[in-house]
Amino acid sequence: MSAYDIAIIGAGIVGLSTAWQLAQSYPDKRIVLIEKEANVGLHQTGHNSGVIHAGVYYAPGSLKADFCKRGAAATKAFCQQHQIPFDECGKLLVATSEEEVVRMEALYQRCQENELEVHKLSQRELNQREPNVKGLGALYVPSTGIVNYRSICQKLAELFLQQGGVIRFESEVIGLEEDKNEVTIFLNDTQITCSHLVSCSGLMADRLTKMLNIPTDFQIIPFRGEYYQLPEKHNQLVKHLIYPIPNPDLPFLGVHLTRMIDGSVTVGPNAVQGWKREGYGPINFSFKDTYEMIRFIGFWKLLKQYWRVGLTETKNSWYKPGYLDQVKKYCDMVSLEDLQPYPTGVRAQAVMKDGSLVHDFLFAESQRTLHVCNAPSPAATSAFPIGEYIIEKLSAKFKS
Repeated sequence: MSAYDIAIIGAGIVGLSTAWQLAQSYPDKRIVLIEKEANVGLHQTGHNSGVIHAGVYYAPGSLKADFCKRGAAATKAFCQQHQIPFDECGKLLVATSEEEVVRMEALYQRCQENELEVHKLSQRELNQREPNVKGLGALYVPSTGIVNYRSICQKLAELFLQQGGVIRFESEVIGLEEDKNEVTIFLNDTQITCSHLVSCSGLMADRLTKMLNIPTDFQIIPFRGEYYQLPEKHNQLVKHLIYPIPNPDLPFLGVHLTRMIDGSVTVGPNAVQGWKREGYGPINFSFKDTYEMIRFIGFWKLLKQYWRVGLTETKNSWYKPGYLDQVKKYCDMVSLEDLQPYPTGVRAQAVMKDGSLVHDFLFAESQRTLHVCNAPSPAATSAFPIGEYIIEKLSAKFKS
């Protein structure tokens, strides 16, 4: 008999949500959560801007559109139930040029297709709401909020343990084997077996599918998201989250002003090519990660499409006045001296062999395993519906 009925790899918010919901759905099953770090939520979950997204940008009918909308409601309900602070402060998507005003109209239509509450604001109405923000107009999405996702992770871990789950910290997966009866998980210090496995491993998602020889056409390409924090004197600079109108020809949203749940304000993130999957510090290089990336044909095809954007992002990363220009697009009150250090995040972005970015959540599976392959933003917001989706998939495997 296997040591566990279900093993989950990765104690970020997606893995924790899945583990907690599995323990509720299957109280008699032996469930273990495996995490290579010493605590929960130390990678993508703990290095994001803390936004509870409404689901503005995502294609109608996509998993992201569905999961994000339902996830925002579930996240707020969970916070209310467990006294975790959050603030439904709302988001303003600000148009700063006539071209962006046109794109704003398309985004307004998408909000309506996704059945989100959205309001058009004129320049005067924008100035009334945000005197320190400049623009020709804006979309106001009131349901967007902010929270500390690490706090949610801590509560999910606590509830999972109360329900009889097991968490193995400082346990790195170095190998996987699957046969018709069970999955063997080789860890840095031991090995365990389970009947079914769920991988929520973020930046390492593709490496785990490769361990099991699951055929996939993608690879995880890391992108650094660099933030700055504004000094305390600017804590009241904005009342809402201030976002750009995204350019549909560019892969990421662009720099924005974000109120944090602790009362501070951050600016960012940019999107700089990562040369290290867990490159949060000043040294953004790993020989292993870089070698693996440059051997992947999809990386070069992606680079061919976006090399100009990549150069601009890299320049602004090294040249702080260039970064500041992205902020001054909305707010002239921020100066160079106001851009204070703040932790960097790394986005685990799945890229296909043809160089296309995977824009929706992506899953892969074998007979006894299920892998979350692409879950960057808004995965934190969507963690509860993602967990529900995984349980539905696992339930089918239990019956087969």
